[in-house]
Amino acid sequence: MTLDVSRRSLLALGAGLGANALLGSSAMARAPKLGTQTPYWHRFILGDAEVTVVSDGPLPLGDPSGTFTGVPKEDVKKMLSDNFLSPDNVVLEQNSPIVNTGDKLILFDTGMGSSKLFGNSTGRQQKSMMEAGIKPEDIDAVVCSHAHIDHIGGIVDANNKPLFPNAQIYISQTDFDFWTDEGKLGSAAKDFVVHARKNLLPVRDRIVFFKDGQEFLPGVQAIAAPGHTVGHTIFMVSSAGKSFAFLGDLSHHSVLLLERPRMEFSYDTDPKQAAESRVKLLTMLAANKTPVMSYHFAWPGYGHVAKAGEGFHYYPEAMQMTL
Repeated sequence: MTLDVSRRSLLALGAGLGANALLGSSAMARAPKLGTQTPYWHRFILGDAEVTVVSDGPLPLGDPSGTFTGVPKEDVKKMLSDNFLSPDNVVLEQNSPIVNTGDKLILFDTGMGSSKLFGNSTGRQQKSMMEAGIKPEDIDAVVCSHAHIDHIGGIVDANNKPLFPNAQIYISQTDFDFWTDEGKLGSAAKDFVVHARKNLLPVRDRIVFFKDGQEFLPGVQAIAAPGHTVGHTIFMVSSAGKSFAFLGDLSHHSVLLLERPRMEFSYDTDPKQAAESRVKLLTMLAANKTPVMSYHFAWPGYGHVAKAGEGFHYYPEAMQMTL
């Protein structure tokens, strides 16, 4: 009996193998590999407003050792590895929310633009906007958290032509004055000054300066967060009782500068002051359970921060679908 079963099994197996042989490559998937990704935009609802997050592309910083300081190198690498991130190459995102209030279309920060200072993966904000169905000429306001190159680099194109021809530009006066100062062209900040002057001076007649605590656009309030730059600002964005805080560069990394919020970041103008601002404002946002949108956190950068020991933990929000 055992022998008969074995024969039947072998016959069945042989028949299956024969069929596969006859079918050959036709049994395999015929569709070619596409090699493309989804468009780099995401949309969700905030009260009565519609928010579209567009990306300027990944921004690689490389080895973290010279960038995230004040903590032993081995600790930094372990923090990254423990969170399944490369310990040898820190890659930041560039997430810009575009808020449609019904009356105004407001863009926060503009990416690297034509500059390739951090490589070729940046500079796609205009493409992301096109993919999302948003035209640059429809933007009413461009709000800048500060004047670093990866936040103001896309205000004009390579030929200094404004990319948002109908928009007013909002920034703190202290940051504008600091980063467009011709006297700093001979300093270590030269590259940042060159690009700030390139992007801000051609639109000087359309720049509006906001003040700390001011609601300078409907539903957009400025909150001073100095240290990363002298006039670095975060923004509370509100509509119909719902809010989120756009953090700009309050924290560049959802692990390193949240778990160790007093760790220093080499691109900060005043690292100690930046850490103080980070701890103070993240404590407030965590206590109030205010959603956050971070420019540099993993795409699309929207979630919550909560107190965790001496630091904080970031919880990404589930992506909403608008129908």
